[in-house]
Amino acid sequence: MSDTPGRRILLGRVIGAFGVKGDVKLESWTEPRAAIFRYQPWILRTPQGAERELRGVRGRDTGKHVVAQIPDIDDRDTVEAMRGTEIYVPREALPPPKPGEYYWVDLEGLRVLNLEGVDLGTVSHLFSTGANDVLVTRDDERERMIPFVTPQYVHGIDFDAGVVTVDWDPEF
Repeated sequence: MSDTPGRRILLGRVIGAFGVKGDVKLESWTEPRAAIFRYQPWILRTPQGAERELRGVRGRDTGKHVVAQIPDIDDRDTVEAMRGTEIYVPREALPPPKPGEYYWVDLEGLRVLNLEGVDLGTVSHLFSTGANDVLVTRDDERERMIPFVTPQYVHGIDFDAGVVTVDWDPEF
């Protein structure tokens, strides 16, 4: 499995201020939501592309929001200027996945072959629809969206070979 140094995982983003003393309201994509504080350092990336590394962030899940206290930020205006800032962590900051589990980012770049060996491109990314996750593949000609449902559509993932095997019609 790829643990490429420098690879980053997007865990959330700043969605606004919480109160007047510099607390930051976050959208967290970890499960549970407050687990975002376990993984540090954070790399903050503004919508304009500026980045900075941050350590020592604390916070809590209030039930309605995830709220962070960021070192050296103590006013609402500074937080509002951070709106839309993405929160990344180095891939190596996350625990290794359990057997049979993986991080989506570890699938990105793998070749996708159907059961007949037809190359359907590489994994571009995955996204969730609520009903199921979707594997997006791209090649020189097209993009495909394959339901990430095992074993119905996704038959196997071989990290050593760099291949995801799917039951999918190449014309679809």
